Amino acid sequence: MTTLLLASASPARRTTLIAAGIVPVVRVSDVDEDAVLAAARARFGELEPADAVLLLAQAKAEAVTQLVEAEAEIAGTETEPAPIDGDIVVGCDSMLELDGEIFGKPATAEEAVARWQSMRGRAGVLHTGHWVVDLRAEADGGTGGTLGASSATVVHFADVSDAEIEAYVATGEPLAVAGAFTIDGLGGAFVDRIEGDHHSVVGLSLPLLRELLGQLGVTWTDLWVRSA
Repeated sequence: MTTLLLASASPARRTTLIAAGIVPVVRVSDVDEDAVLAAARARFGELEPADAVLLLAQAKAEAVTQLVEAEAEIAGTETEPAPIDGDIVVGCDSMLELDGEIFGKPATAEEAVARWQSMRGRAGVLHTGHWVVDLRAEADGGTGGTLGASSATVVHFADVSDAEIEAYVATGEPLAVAGAFTIDGLGGAFVDRIEGDHHSVVGLSLPLLRELLGQLGVTWTDLWVRSA
């Protein structure tokens, strides 16, 4: 059975995969997101939101790939490398686009409050980048491929009151997620509706991931964990 190695600390992404019948191995990257974006902007100029999330997803997937390959090399022998604890690495990143700007996680509670005051009663676009790396051996069908894509979902926010915003930010949830909101947690009541894939708003688009894996020759249903 093919195993996914999720390069993310997000409980929501892991839960989304498990609900879809896939139990990933989780390895978190130590990517400095601000440094990656700054380097890209210095080289290419201002980034489109879709390009920014794709770049970060790629950076996370490649960082975890390098980590597990290095660990396998150290643990192995000269003639027999140690097995890697996953077959396909999946990196993800999300940002909210509002008024032409992109926002990740708010740094402070004050920033989260201000963000919500600007979002309420309006619509933004949640961009999620996905990047996959095939670590399977050639004998096991591995392609050595690496590719990615991004998804975009329009999110319509409720016209919440200042009191509701203060109470929501006080829970700490908005500080831990891109865009300062969730649809699968406490923030769900503050989202009126979405246009697009709701899984993408949670942080990982299942249809898009299925498509990317298909390009690597991985059949989605082969990832399902089957009980005896």
